[in-house]
Amino acid sequence: MHELKKIRVESIPRSLSKAERYRLLNEPRCAESICRDILAVDPKHADAIKVLILAITDQFPVPGDAKDLRVRKEEAESLLSRLPDEYSQFYYKGVLLERWSKSLLLNRANPSIVHDFLVQAMEAYALAEALSDPDNEDAVLRWNTCARIIDRYGLAQRAANPAIHHESYGDEVPFR
Repeated sequence: MHELKKIRVESIPRSLSKAERYRLLNEPRCAESICRDILAVDPKHADAIKVLILAITDQFPVPGDAKDLRVRKEEAESLLSRLPDEYSQFYYKGVLLERWSKSLLLNRANPSIVHDFLVQAMEAYALAEALSDPDNEDAVLRWNTCARIIDRYGLAQRAANPAIHHESYGDEVPFR
């Protein structure tokens, strides 16, 4: 393994700008790497943590090993507690869950599971909205996006207890 070089603290603003630019260029791995370099010299840099969460979640739709995707999701979740305020923690939790649900939708996961993750995202956005400044509608916009995805794809939650009609089995042993 290579020993990574450290960046200078003075270069953080420019480096963060590059990370944001790489995200916009659909290069989330480059953005992730830059954020990790920033956090190596300033572990509490809130903007670098936010961009790192976004860069990791940008990679969710990429087909790959399901185990690796879960590990990446857990890594992004672990970063939430490093954010400096509750608003950011709830907002970025919503972003993470929304992007995870979109990835599941693209990978043809069970629609009820996608629904459940979208509802969790909406709950996080609602908590963020309650903590946001009056002129900050970001959480509302994201909540509405989740609602529209649920409506567009007709997603619904699982039935709590699906009815079993024993008479439909006749003399046969029911399926398990």
